[in-house]
This record gives sequence, structure tokens and C-alpha cells, in this order.
Amino acid sequence: MQEREQQIADGLNAAEKAGQDLDQAKLEVAEQLDQAKQQAAQIIDQANKRAAQIVDEAKEQAITEGSRLKEAAQSDIAQEVNRAKEGLRSQVALLALAGAEKVLQASVDENAHREIVDNLAANL
Repeated sequence: MQEREQQIADGLNAAEKAGQDLDQAKLEVAEQLDQAKQQAAQIIDQANKRAAQIVDEAKEQAITEGSRLKEAAQSDIAQEVNRAKEGLRSQVALLALAGAEKVLQASVDENAHREIVDNLAANL
């Protein structure tokens, strides 16, 4: 009988120890789960920060590229305007020369009057 009581006591002690071990395991699992959640939150936060940084860098590059393209376009426009002005000056000079020829009803010597025509074109 005493042996049976001992077995029952040992079984109860083992069950109590198993219960304590189970409680301890639950605490450890909960602790590990909390740590995993914290790590996941940190990883998500870092990813969001990196994404924001990438977006900011892309914006800066787009602004820089836009400014570069704008400056290039303005330079091209200025060159085209200058070419157009030069073309117009040449045409005005030729028209002035042709007009002078018609007014005088004689051929004007282009070499002799080139300086006058150049001054006229420069003043336009």
C-alpha cells in the first residue's frame, strides 16, 4: 500500500512539475513571440524609412534632371533666336540694298556700301 501511495505521490509531483514546466514553456513562448513582434516592427520601420529615403533621392534626381533639361532647352532657344536674328539681319540688309538699287535705278556697288548696310543691320 505504501508503495502505491508513493507511486501516486510521485505521479502527482510529476504532474505538478509538468504543469510548472508547461507554464514556464508558455511564458518563454510568449516572451519569444513578443521579441519576434518587436523585431518585425523594427524591420518594417527600417523598410519604411528606406522607402522614404529612396523616394526623396528620386525626387532630388528628378528635380536636378529637370533643371538640367530646362537649362539645355533655354540655351537651345537662345541659340535659335540668335540664328533667327542673324538671318533676319541678313535679309534686311539685302532688302535695303535692293531698295537702294531701285531708288537710285542703278546698281549699288556692294563692296562700297557694305559698311553702311552692316551698320544698318547692326542697329536692327
